[in-house]
Amino acid sequence: MKPSYDFSKGKRGPARPSQPEPPGKVKISIRLDTDIVDHFMAEAEKFRGQVGYQTLINDALRRSIDGPALAELVRQAVREEFKAAHPTA
Repeated sequence: MKPSYDFSKGKRGPARPSQPEPPGKVKISIRLDTDIVDHFMAEAEKFRGQVGYQTLINDALRRSIDGPALAELVRQAVREEFKAAHPTA
C-alpha cells in the first residue's frame, strides 16, 4: 500500500453492484412487522442455509397471488362439510 494516493483526476459515478441482478428480480426496500420477519427467518433456519428467508417470503407472496381466493377456499370447505353431514342431499 502506498502512503498516499492521488485522486485529483478521479471521476464520480454510480456505484457498480457487486453482482448482477438475477433476471426477473427487483431489489426493493420494504417494511414488515418484526414477528413476520422472525417467522420467516425461523423457517429458513430449518433449511440450514439452503433457502433464505427472503425466498420464503417471495414464495408465500406468489402462493397468495396464484392460489385460489380465500372466499373460494371457504366455499369449498363448506360444501365438503355439508356433503359429509348430509350424504343423501
